[in-house]
Amino acid sequence: MPNQPKLLAGAEGFEDAGVVDFANGRALVLTTDFFPPVVDDPRWFGRIAAANALSDVFAMGGDAIAALNLVGWPDALDRELLAEVLLGGFEKIREAGAVLAGGHSVRDGEVKYGLAVTGEVDPTSFWRNSGANEGDVLLLTKPLGTSILATALKKELLEGEDDPRLLAAMESMARLNLGATRALREAEVEVHACTDVTGFGLAGHSAEMAEGSGLQAEIRTGSLPMLEGALQLATDGVASGGGKRAREAAGERIVEGDGLTDAVARIVFDAETSGGLLIAVAQDALATAERALHEAGVESATVGSFLLRDPSDPCVVRLLG
Repeated sequence: MPNQPKLLAGAEGFEDAGVVDFANGRALVLTTDFFPPVVDDPRWFGRIAAANALSDVFAMGGDAIAALNLVGWPDALDRELLAEVLLGGFEKIREAGAVLAGGHSVRDGEVKYGLAVTGEVDPTSFWRNSGANEGDVLLLTKPLGTSILATALKKELLEGEDDPRLLAAMESMARLNLGATRALREAEVEVHACTDVTGFGLAGHSAEMAEGSGLQAEIRTGSLPMLEGALQLATDGVASGGGKRAREAAGERIVEGDGLTDAVARIVFDAETSGGLLIAVAQDALATAERALHEAGVESATVGSFLLRDPSDPCVVRLLG
């Protein structure tokens, strides 16, 4: 790619969003994401898709400024359903403190919705994916298992969308990661690296963070927060298609240690939708970070740490049972 001096973060380093120098001590954060429905309720789908797209800005330590709707819609489908999707998305845009500035729609054989988001961040202190240090600990701010629960819904293993397990999952997916970002910034916690856990699952995103940082991550699966019912469904054999593909493709990069059960592995590789932030901080900053998150009403769990990596070792993540 040609040299672009104003591009502070781009495709290199597994970054969640692009960061462009805007002058006068300001930088823009640019990102986009959209996907087909993960739940049947159109309002909830809009909330979840918008929260997912906005999350990349928060994962860079920034604030959202504006968003554009991105829509694919079949001609035969009721436009009132589309209105519900867009209303759900607008709720989250407004909650994030951003404005809806327009959008674009196309005819499509399948419903798709998401956002193109512009945010703002300090160009000297935004959070990269690849800045972790040896000895850093990993914090996770949402429970895992969203796609396993969505898969169970499709397989009619839940009691519809009124099932408390699915309601909890929808609420988690629709919850903005803005609260975690603001809490850490206001507490002046030095975040060495950060990403949001989405389609690559916890295993895949921790691998990107470790590889980009030149380190090896150890994930202690006994400490993982999980959505209600997710582990039992995984024990019963439920796994998302994306999770299956990720696990099959892991190879030597992600090693499943002794004591890791098959059910927990399904959770770790689950292709999450609008998951929490995965945050690397120094051990001596952990207590401050946990206190700041707790006071902001953000649940968090310490799920792993970073070690030096032997360059000859292809493993970048070890999953400990």
